[in-house]
Amino acid sequence: MSNERLAGLLDEYAELEKRLADPAIHADQNTARRVGRRFAELAPLHKAAGELEQARADLSAARELAAEDPSFATEVDAISATLPGLEERLAELLIPRDPHDAKDVILEIKAGEGGEESALFAGDLLRMFTRYAERHGWVTEVIDAQDSDLGGVKDVSLAVKTKGVPDGGNGVWSRLKWEGGVHRVQRVPVTESQGRIHTSAAGVLVLPEAEDVDVSIDPNDLRIDVFRSSGPGGQSVNTTDSAVRITHVPTGIVVSCQNEKSQLQNREQAMRILRARLLAVAQEQADAAASDARKAQVRTVDRSERIRTYNFPQNRITDHRIGYTAYNLDLVLGGDLDGVLDALAEADRAARLAGDTDLGRR
Repeated sequence: MSNERLAGLLDEYAELEKRLADPAIHADQNTARRVGRRFAELAPLHKAAGELEQARADLSAARELAAEDPSFATEVDAISATLPGLEERLAELLIPRDPHDAKDVILEIKAGEGGEESALFAGDLLRMFTRYAERHGWVTEVIDAQDSDLGGVKDVSLAVKTKGVPDGGNGVWSRLKWEGGVHRVQRVPVTESQGRIHTSAAGVLVLPEAEDVDVSIDPNDLRIDVFRSSGPGGQSVNTTDSAVRITHVPTGIVVSCQNEKSQLQNREQAMRILRARLLAVAQEQADAAASDARKAQVRTVDRSERIRTYNFPQNRITDHRIGYTAYNLDLVLGGDLDGVLDALAEADRAARLAGDTDLGRR
């Protein structure tokens, strides 16, 4: 346990507490929310440190009393027994956490190979995440979507946000960051006339939503094109050039939005996605640059991996990263994701305590 690190974080907590007590900070809601999130992140650490300090003080007092009156010896033993647990809890909280845990996210779901069946499965995943968000009282917003002919989705961007400051700094990212990767489905498609089971997949990209202070974008680095919105099958659904495509020239990242009716609104939504993607790129570059210090970093799972299989005939869900299997696929697709997400979070916690942050590559 690093006493220096603990002292620094407790000093930061005290400074944040002072800032939040100043009414002037609430004139800027973005700053107030950012400071409030960090304060909430440090609150469990502050509480654990206070409880440990109090227990040690109580132990010292009990020992002094026991020296004069042996009947206090049982109290010494009782207090002593609580210390290891308190010390372990504080040590766990001092492990560097994912810096994005308090953030909201943008989920991008893309149909893969498999035609309409893949698009229908992507639609199932969209409903799964939306219902999971509803269970947690989060707010969802479809930023952009391209529907398929049979009611699925070819490509959709979904913003998921907490209401207010997340408890303990555990925002949407702290839960949904595990969902990035290839999701595979095994079932009989509605387009299958002979009852054969097909395998198809959809890709999910989870991005922490960036704030203006996270990413700086030079307007000169952007190429902005406008075009007419299109619906399923490519037919035009708008008679004006309101859809927007933004290309970030230095990185080659391309983002397009066509859901909104005005060009300005589509541009704003596209910029939200672009900021999130640039933040993810910056994080990946920082992780690569700090590869020698990898043990001090918290890494999310590799987004390029096939992470999970949804088997309809057996009502089975299997997460390949940790060997998790459950036979409640119907409930999971209905938004009951906590079982698999809790298992992933626990595997990550155990790995970090052991100094191994390679969850998903084992």
